[in-house]
Amino acid sequence: MGSDSENEKSVKERKKMMAVAPIAKPLAGKKLCKRTLKLVRRGIGLRNLLLGMPMCLQEDSLLIEKDAAEAKCLKRGVKEVVKSVRRGHKGLCVIAGNISPIDVITHVPILLEEADIPYIYVPSKEDLAIAGVTKRPTCCVLVMTKPTKGELAQEVQEKLQGDFNQVAADVKEMASSLF
Repeated sequence: MGSDSENEKSVKERKKMMAVAPIAKPLAGKKLCKRTLKLVRRGIGLRNLLLGMPMCLQEDSLLIEKDAAEAKCLKRGVKEVVKSVRRGHKGLCVIAGNISPIDVITHVPILLEEADIPYIYVPSKEDLAIAGVTKRPTCCVLVMTKPTKGELAQEVQEKLQGDFNQVAADVKEMASSLF
């Protein structure tokens, strides 16, 4: 029984990899993909802390939740990412590799390279949407270390910065080996 579920997982992984566009380079491997999606989850802000709290504490922290909505470190979608890059915001861009038609995102890597922002492709837009806590599949996400509005708690900022530095270093290393 255990091998059946493992076999099904490998079939799903193969299907994801077959749907990846040919321009999706540098494409994250399993380990880097997992760390990158974890960074996207962290970029949501203080709302992550609220999800793990008991319900009674969540009700008391409505003020924190409003601050979390304002203090986002994540820009979702091509339009928001392009707007943020043009405004000069820095971060790490995560792009889905299975976008169809691919013309939707072909200009994004060029824009990111001009702005000296590291970027990485992940195999699935559905996985990127789940990590970014959206209901619809997402083409690309920009994870910033500093929120556009407000400020993050010190420990949240440190965790986000540590994860960001680790993933950004791996992405830059992968990109330099590729080109």
